[in-house]
Amino acid sequence: MNIIKVKNYEDLSRVAADIIAEQIKTKPDSVLGLATGSSPIGTYENLVADCKAGEISFKDVKTVNLDEYSGLSGDNVNSYRYFMNYNLFDKVDIDKNNTHVPNGTGDSVEESKAYENLVASMGYADLQLLGIGNNGHIGFNEPCDDFPAATHSVDLTESTIQANSRLFDSIDEVPRKAITMGIGTIMKAKKILLIAGEGKADIVEKSVYGKVIPQVPASVLQLHPDVTVVYIP
Repeated sequence: MNIIKVKNYEDLSRVAADIIAEQIKTKPDSVLGLATGSSPIGTYENLVADCKAGEISFKDVKTVNLDEYSGLSGDNVNSYRYFMNYNLFDKVDIDKNNTHVPNGTGDSVEESKAYENLVASMGYADLQLLGIGNNGHIGFNEPCDDFPAATHSVDLTESTIQANSRLFDSIDEVPRKAITMGIGTIMKAKKILLIAGEGKADIVEKSVYGKVIPQVPASVLQLHPDVTVVYIP
């Protein structure tokens, strides 16, 4: 596991973007696993700038996102499809047909199966970008008694609902369920890049150096052969 400590969010975003850009340069038709939330916004801004400068191209890139809220359509401003379009896809030269986010408006069980099959058919991610929750969740894999193997529907914990409420007008609007890649799906990525901003140092260090237990979902990354962690200590 490669641990990179940075001074601030700007450095974190640039380092993460450089790692993703290098992946694209090395393999122009990469399958990128992407994440949402506040942590990767700066990373996406840097990638947009790199694309506009002609340093990278998303023309042949395919993407698979980690998760989506249940009950939100892609044109809802709080959906993760909307987030990705706004922060990345609409600003680079990617074919939207090659971008994939779970469908939050269908039957959650069937949509989970369909998305797992889709990701598998693409050979899983060449590089999977992850954030980390205050409780150690990756994707929406919350602390529990085992590591979920495949894409599934999940009930969000109160702590995650509270953390995500900053993005909604009121906490009552925050969805209580989501579809998320399973831990097994994430671990099948060839490379994993975990980024964590201010206030996450304790959970990052617990995940990186503590016991591998499903009560700290990110701790499973210790078992992956190619993980880079970029965080603010």
